Amino acid sequence: MNKAELIEAISQKVGVSKKEVEDVVDAITKMITDKIKEGQEVTLTGFGAFSARTRKGRTGVNPRNPQEKIEIPSVKVPKFKAGKNLKEALKS
Repeated sequence: MNKAELIEAISQKVGVSKKEVEDVVDAITKMITDKIKEGQEVTLTGFGAFSARTRKGRTGVNPRNPQEKIEIPSVKVPKFKAGKNLKEALKS
C-alpha cells in the first residue's frame, strides 16, 4: 500500500475528503520527522515508537576496487520499535 492508497482507504473509512486526510498524513509524518531530528522519541501507544539512533562509523571496501579500504562515517538513522498491540496482531 502506498501513500495514495492509504489516503483513499482512510478517507472512505472515516468519511472525510481525501484532501483533509492527505493534510493530516503529511502533518503526522512531518511532526514525527521533526521530533526524531531533535533527538526525541515519538510513541504511539500500542502501535510503536519512532526514534533516531547513531550508526557508528566503520571501515568498508570500495566496490569498484576491493583492495581499497574506505572510511564510512557515522550517521543518524531512523528506528522503529513495534508496540505490543502491533506484535500481537501479527502473531494471530
